Amino acid sequence: MITKELMKRFKERFYNDSTSTVIANAIAKNGIEASSINNDIFRFHNFKFSDSVKKAEITNQKKSGRCWMFASYNVLKLKVMEKLNLKTFEFSEVYLFFMDKMEKSNNFLELMIEHIDEPLDSRLMESLLSLTAEDGNYFESFDSLITKYGAVPKCVMPETFGSSNSAAFIEELRKRLKRTAANMRKAHKEGKSIDELNKLKEETLYEIYNICTKVLGKLPETFDFEYLDKDDKFHKISNLTPLKFYEEYVGNYFETKVNLVEDPRERIPYGKVLELKYFKSVKEGRYIGSLNVPQEQIIKATIASIKAGEAVWFACDVLKDCDRKLGIMDKDLFKYDETLTEMGEFSRADRIDFRYSYLTHAMAFVGVDLDEDGNPIKWQVENSWGDENGDKGIFSMSHSWFLDENISVIVDKKYVDEKWLKGLEEEHIMVEPWDPFALMLKH
Repeated sequence: MITKELMKRFKERFYNDSTSTVIANAIAKNGIEASSINNDIFRFHNFKFSDSVKKAEITNQKKSGRCWMFASYNVLKLKVMEKLNLKTFEFSEVYLFFMDKMEKSNNFLELMIEHIDEPLDSRLMESLLSLTAEDGNYFESFDSLITKYGAVPKCVMPETFGSSNSAAFIEELRKRLKRTAANMRKAHKEGKSIDELNKLKEETLYEIYNICTKVLGKLPETFDFEYLDKDDKFHKISNLTPLKFYEEYVGNYFETKVNLVEDPRERIPYGKVLELKYFKSVKEGRYIGSLNVPQEQIIKATIASIKAGEAVWFACDVLKDCDRKLGIMDKDLFKYDETLTEMGEFSRADRIDFRYSYLTHAMAFVGVDLDEDGNPIKWQVENSWGDENGDKGIFSMSHSWFLDENISVIVDKKYVDEKWLKGLEEEHIMVEPWDPFALMLKH
C-alpha cells in the first residue's frame, strides 16, 4: 500500500543522494537516452569487419512494416546480381506485398468460417481476430509467396505512396475483413450454408483486390527486363513472367534453409520444431516454425554462412538499445544502470515468459568481425531504413546485443549439426497464439 509515510521515506532517500539529483536535472533537460549515452562505444563500432559478403545498394521500406520482405529480398538479390553480372539490383517489394494482402485476407476469412461457432470472447477468437492483413510477416510466408507467385524487378512494379506509407491502406483492409467476419456470423445464425459464407468470402476478396490495385498498381503478367551490366553493356530479356524470372534468375534458394531460434525456457526442449498455429499468409504454404537450438549453434551456423558468402536473414528486437541514426546496436550503448537504477538479472527465458522480448524487425547479416580465435566481436547488418542511417545503411551490432536481442536466423541446413536437424522429422510442438513464444514472434 502506498502511504504518505512510504512516499516520505522515498523522498528523503532520493534527495539525500546528490548523484540522483544531478542526474535528474540532466534527464529533465536532455531526456533519458541523451543523458545515458556511452561515448566510449563509438570507438568500438568502427564499422570494420573481418568477413563480409557482397552487397547491393541499400533499400528503404519507409513507413511500412515490410522488413521481413526487404530482408528476404536483400538475401536473394545477390543471386540475381551474380547471374546477370549486375552492379546492384532490387526486387519489386510492391508485387509480393499485393499478393501477401490477398493471401492474408483469404487466410483470415477461412479461419472465420472454420471457427464460426467459436465464442467471440474466447482467447482463441481474440487471437484470430488480430490476424487480418497486417504488414508484418515471417520468412516462411515470404518463401511460400515467392514460390507461388514468383518475383519481378522493381522497375516492373515500382513503389507507390500506399506501399511506402501503408497505415491508411492496412486500416481499410482490416475494417472490411472484420465487417465480413461479423456478417458471416450473422448469416450463420440465420441458417445460411457454407456455400453462402464462401460467397461472402469471395466478394470480400474482390474488395481486397480492388483496393490493392488502386493503392499498389496493376499486377504484371508478362514483362521485359532491360538493364546495364557491370560493364555498362545493354541487355533485354523479353516475355518474362514473374514465376519464370524467379525460377531462372533466383531458383528455389530457400529449399534447403532452416529457421533457427533459441527458446531457453526449461519446459521447451532443444531439437524440436516450434510451430505457430494459425499464423500464415499462404493457406496451403509452408508452416511458420523454428527449430529450437542452443545459441552456440545459431552463432556457429551464421558465421559459417557469412564465410561462404551467404547473407543471413534474421529477426530481432531492434527497439532495445539501438540508435537508429548512428546505426549501432549495443547493450552498452546507454548506461542506464548508472543514470537510473541497476537492472540486475533478467534472463532471456524470463524476458520471453514475461512478454518483454518481441520480434520487431528483420534484417540481414552481411558480415562479422572475428577475433584471432574465431569468436565474434561484432556483426555487420544490412538494414532497410535507407542510406541516411548508420554507415550508409549498414548497421553495427555488438555480439552481446546478438546474444540478448537476436531471435532467429535463416541458414542452410548444411551449417547445422545433424543432431539438431533430426528434430525437423519429428513431431512438432504446436504453439498456441497466446503462448509467450508466439507473442514474442508476432509482429
